[in-house]
Amino acid sequence: MSDTSPVPRLRVETTRVDDLKLLIPLIDPAHPLIWMRKGQGIAGVGEALRLEFSGPTRMPDACAAWKSVVDAATVVDPVGAPGTGLVAFGTFAFADDSAATSVLIVPRLVLGKRDGQFWITRTTVDGEDPASIPAPVARPLGPEYRLALLPGAVSPEAFRASVDAAVARIDDQQLSKVVLARDLTGHLPAGSDLRRPLTDLALGYPDCWTYAVDGFVGSSPETLVRVDHGTVSARVLAGTTARGTDAEADHDRAVALATSTKDLDEHGYAVTSVMAALTPHSRNLIVSELPFTLKLPNLWHLASDIVGTLSDGSTSLDLISALHPTAAVAGTPTSAALALISELEPFDRGRYAGPVGWVGADGDGEWAVALRSAQVDPSGDITAYAGCGIVADSDPEREYLETKMKFRPIVEAFG
Repeated sequence: MSDTSPVPRLRVETTRVDDLKLLIPLIDPAHPLIWMRKGQGIAGVGEALRLEFSGPTRMPDACAAWKSVVDAATVVDPVGAPGTGLVAFGTFAFADDSAATSVLIVPRLVLGKRDGQFWITRTTVDGEDPASIPAPVARPLGPEYRLALLPGAVSPEAFRASVDAAVARIDDQQLSKVVLARDLTGHLPAGSDLRRPLTDLALGYPDCWTYAVDGFVGSSPETLVRVDHGTVSARVLAGTTARGTDAEADHDRAVALATSTKDLDEHGYAVTSVMAALTPHSRNLIVSELPFTLKLPNLWHLASDIVGTLSDGSTSLDLISALHPTAAVAGTPTSAALALISELEPFDRGRYAGPVGWVGADGDGEWAVALRSAQVDPSGDITAYAGCGIVADSDPEREYLETKMKFRPIVEAFG
C-alpha cells in the first residue's frame, strides 16, 4: 500500500454464534489463515484486504497503513473480545534487505473462539453485500502425504563451521552472542492440504502459538508481545536442552539447564534486549526474578515472563517494530550480530524469526517470534528453519543437535 493508494473502506460486522468446535477444518486447505493456542484463537477465510511492505521501514509503514484502514472502516462489534471486530493477520520478514514480502491480511471471514465465546466476523469492501460472503463450512482433511526435508543451503558440516567461526569472533570480543540458523528444504505433492500439518502442530504443541499466514506455517513457543487493553506482556525464550528419556532423566535435564552458565548467559542477553525495547513504552515492567524451565514435548527452554502497563499509547505494531530483532533471534550487540548473520548464513531467512500474529482495530494484538516454522511457496517448495544462540563456550556439535531438536515439530508435521 503506497502513500498514493486510496484507502479501502471496509465494513466489518461481528456476530456471536453458539459454538465453533474446531477452527482448522473451516479454513482454506491451500491458503490457511490461523492463529491458535490451546484450541482457542482466530481463523480466517479469504482476503478482503492485503497490505504488503518491505525494506527497513516495513513495520512503521504497516503501523501507518493500518491506522489509515482503521480510520476509514465501519466496525460493528457487540462482542468486544480480543480478536473480534476488524483484525489483520500479519507476518514480517526478519531482515531489512529480505526478498520476502511482509504482509497484513484482513480476511473476508474470521472465525473465533476464546474463553467460551464464539463469533464470526464478515468484512466487505466499498459497499459489498455481507450476504455475498458464504457461511463457513467444515471440510474433511485431504489425503495424507509425507515428505522428507533435507539440508538446504547449509549442510551440517557448514553449520558446525559457522559456529566455530562465530565463537572465534566472540573470543575476539567483537560481540557477545549471535544466533545462527540453518535450513531444510522439500517439495509438497500437488494439491496438498496444509491443514494436515497445522492439525498435527496444534495437537502436538498445544502450549505454542500455531500459525499460518500467507503460506508461512509453524508453532512458536515464544510470545514476542501481547497488548490487551493497556497491558503489555512478553515471554522470552533462550537456552535449550533435550527432554530426558524417563522421568528422572527429564528432571535432571531441566535442573542442568536451569543451572547452566552458558544457557543463563544466553538467556540474560535476550531478557535484557526485550526490557530495553519495552522500557520507553511501558511503566512498571516486571520480569521473572529467575528464569523458569518451560517444558515442551521435545525439549526444555529457559523462559522469563515480562509484564507492564503501556504508558504512551503504543499499538502492538509499534511494539513489534521496537522489539525486533531481539537478542533471542539476532544476538548482542544487535548491529554486530546482524552483520555476522549476513556473513555466515548463505540464505535469506525470509519470515523466519520475524514477528507473526494479528492486530486489531484498537492496536491490541498478539505476536509471536516466528520459530519452528516453514515457508510454503505457491510452487510447493517448502523451506524450514531452526537456529540457536552462540556464546563464548558454545560447542558446534551441541548446537547442531539443538537445531535438530528444534526442527522436530515441522519435520514430524510434514513427514
